[in-house]
Amino acid sequence: MLKNLLITILLFTNAIVIAQKDFEKSLDSLQTLDDVTVFFKKNKKVKGKVIVFNEEKHKTRMAEDILNMSVGSKKYFKDAPQKTYYKIIEKNEIPYYRVSCIYLDGSKKSLKDINIIRNQVILKYKEGYLFTALANQYSMDNTAKQGGDLGWFTTGDLHPEFEKPIIEGVYSTGDIFSIDIPEIKAYYVVLMTENRRLIKESKVLKVTEPRQ
Repeated sequence: MLKNLLITILLFTNAIVIAQKDFEKSLDSLQTLDDVTVFFKKNKKVKGKVIVFNEEKHKTRMAEDILNMSVGSKKYFKDAPQKTYYKIIEKNEIPYYRVSCIYLDGSKKSLKDINIIRNQVILKYKEGYLFTALANQYSMDNTAKQGGDLGWFTTGDLHPEFEKPIIEGVYSTGDIFSIDIPEIKAYYVVLMTENRRLIKESKVLKVTEPRQ
């Protein structure tokens, strides 16, 4: 009886090991985002997704380790009773931008009043007022609470008419200027807080091995 039980346990353990090796081999075969899409279509019970690690936005030790990994490499963390794998699919250096802004709502104020406020803001900033304080005083959206700071963004993150003068312009850190988007009645005073920067990003497949 005991012998049969031990044989059963051994066979079961061996089956699990084989299944784990097969799963790892299937991960090793994934080279592109298209491969990942096909993988999930074929393995509907597998839980996972592609996530992006950014060296400015993610400052944990784990993120640092992943950003230092090469394309195609993988590592796992053992979340009992299953392993969670992280595989690097792509690595890029993406141009990012950083500004702070004061938003003025054209549906609540006339363009004349908006321009008066913008001129006051720009004048006060040039006189030495902190932009964070000006944003807190004048901005008409939630960014006022963080002093107008929008954080790092790249192409496609924000409204295209807001991004365009920042990305295509010749502004540098400390420059202050206006942006108008009349079609949505949005008007801004914008402060360039950082110069354009290439920031490392890794697109990573995070996937948990299926239960056996």
